[in-house]
Amino acid sequence: MQTRELTVPGAWEITPRQFGDDRGTFLEWFKEPVLTGALGHGLDLAQANCSVSAAGVLRGVHYADVPPGQAKYVFCAAGAVLDVVVDLRAGSPTFGRWDSVLLDDVDRRAVYLSEGLGHAFLSLADGSTVVYLCSQGYAPGREHGVHPLDPELAIDWPSHGRDGTPLELTLSAKDEQAPSLAEALAAGALPQADVAARFVEDLRARGAAVAP
Repeated sequence: MQTRELTVPGAWEITPRQFGDDRGTFLEWFKEPVLTGALGHGLDLAQANCSVSAAGVLRGVHYADVPPGQAKYVFCAAGAVLDVVVDLRAGSPTFGRWDSVLLDDVDRRAVYLSEGLGHAFLSLADGSTVVYLCSQGYAPGREHGVHPLDPELAIDWPSHGRDGTPLELTLSAKDEQAPSLAEALAAGALPQADVAARFVEDLRARGAAVAP
């Protein structure tokens, strides 16, 4: 299993080894020691989610207040999605930057994003099944969004699906009504970079304290 930090600090791409024969394929899509080695702390698992989407469904950009935030480990079990991580940490040197990873049932990569980052994905095939591990459970009062089509973010969403068919984007009513990045920043609704950094450092310190 290989890890690579994305251009958005605090986000990683994880590529597993796959073992296949005439019966099918086996892989380990999550290994705690590998993730801990990359992050310097483990993932406190509080909830596991599964999302199934038709082609063209666009979810996000979602984020949670820090603390406690919500770190996510995201994997596509079937189909394909373009997974996008956005730096929403006000005051960050990379504020507003985004990076993407193709998650699919071929290479079977995963993405980890730490507390304070925004997350979105676009389904590129019918029945795309995304499962993700979360460090905190669902808490509506602490969870927010930024519009995924905000021109300031300028996320390069694909116009065609995995099979080459043109995509018609479908957003939830909540995501359609999400503020722009500038509006969320002006409202003081975004995570603060220094607060998020201290939170992650505390996780690392706690992890070091319990290490054998």
